[in-house]
Amino acid sequence: MRIYELSLKNFRNYGKQTVQFSEGVNVLCGDNANGKTNVLEAVYIFGYGKSHRARSDAEMINFASDFAKISISFESRGRNFKSVINLSRDGKKTIFVNNVPIKRLSKLLTYLHVVLFSPDDLSLIKGSPSLRRSYIDSALCRIYPSYIAALRQFQKAAAQKNCLLKELKKTGKTSDSYLSVWNDAIAEASEKIIGYRSEFVSEINSLSAKIQKDISSEMLVTTYEPNLSCTEKDDIFEFLESKQGPEITAGAMRWGIQRDDMSVSINGSDARVYASQGQQRTAALSYKIAEADYIFSKTGEYPVLLLDDIMSELDLSRRMYLWERISGKQVMITCTDTDFFESKNGTRLFEVKNNAVTPINSMYDGRQSDVSSSGK
Repeated sequence: MRIYELSLKNFRNYGKQTVQFSEGVNVLCGDNANGKTNVLEAVYIFGYGKSHRARSDAEMINFASDFAKISISFESRGRNFKSVINLSRDGKKTIFVNNVPIKRLSKLLTYLHVVLFSPDDLSLIKGSPSLRRSYIDSALCRIYPSYIAALRQFQKAAAQKNCLLKELKKTGKTSDSYLSVWNDAIAEASEKIIGYRSEFVSEINSLSAKIQKDISSEMLVTTYEPNLSCTEKDDIFEFLESKQGPEITAGAMRWGIQRDDMSVSINGSDARVYASQGQQRTAALSYKIAEADYIFSKTGEYPVLLLDDIMSELDLSRRMYLWERISGKQVMITCTDTDFFESKNGTRLFEVKNNAVTPINSMYDGRQSDVSSSGK
C-alpha cells in the first residue's frame, strides 16, 4: 500500500496545497499550529471516512470558504486509485473513488488502510471503555464487512429499544411486545460482534505482548471483557428478556455489547489503575504497532502509518525501536525538529510553515500514478 499524492483545497488552514510523498518515511516538520496535523487528518479521513478530532465536517473547511475538497492518489493490491471527498458547510459530503460515487462510508474503508498514533492514544490505557471499544471496532470494520453489518444492526435495534424503554418509563407501563422484537435483533447481532471481538483481542494480545517485551521487557496482557457472560444468540436473548423489568425502570439498556471493555495489565497489575505515564506510552505504542501487524496479517498489505508528534514523547531507546519497526514501510510523521531524522536514509523532509508544505530534500522517487484510467 502506497500513497503518492495528497491535494487539499480550502481544508483547514490550507487554501491550495499538494504534497507528494515518498514510499518510505515522510517527516513533516514545523512549529506548532502550522498545520502539520491537518495533513495527517486529511489522510486519516480517507482511511476511516471521518476525522479523528473534528466534531463536524464543517470544522475542517477553511474559514474563508464554504466548501473544501481533498483528494488522494494511492496504490493498493497492485491497482491505482484516486479518491476525492467534497465537504460543504451545509453538512453534505460526497465521496468518489476513481470517479465512482461511494454511498456508504463502510465501502470507503475497504480501499485505504491507515493507522494513526498520537499522544491522545495514551487514553487507550487509562481512558474510558468506549475508547478501547473504538480501538477494537475501527480495526475490525476496516477488514470485515460482515462486522460492519452486525454493528449497524445492533446500533439500529439498540436505538429503537432505548426509545421504547424511555417511553415505557415515562408512561409507567411494565411491558411491551416490541421489546422482544428488539432483543431478538440485538441478540443476533451481539453473537457475531462478540465472536469477532474475542478473536481480535486474542490476536492483539499475542502481538502486543511481544512488542511490549521487546521495547521494555515488561509483560503486557490484554483480555476481552464482554459485558454479557453468554455468547450464543438464544442465550443472549433469554438473558435480555429476563432483564426487561430493570431496564424499563432505568429507561435505558443496562446490559449488552455496548458495555464491553478490554482489560490491560502490565507485570500483573491493572494498567488502567497503576500504569505510569511511561508504561501507558509504551503500551499504547505496542497496541498501535500490533493493530498495523494485525491488518497486514489479514489483508497482505501493511497500512500507512500516521505518527502525530510522538517522537518527542519517546526516549531514545523507544525511538530507535520504533524506527526499526517502521523501516521499509510508508510512514508520515509530524515533529518540531528534524535532528533525529536527518541522518536516516530513505527519509523525505518537509517544512510546514505559513500555511504551506514545502519539501526540503529530494528523497521522492518521482514515480507517478496514472489514476485517470486505473481500477477498470
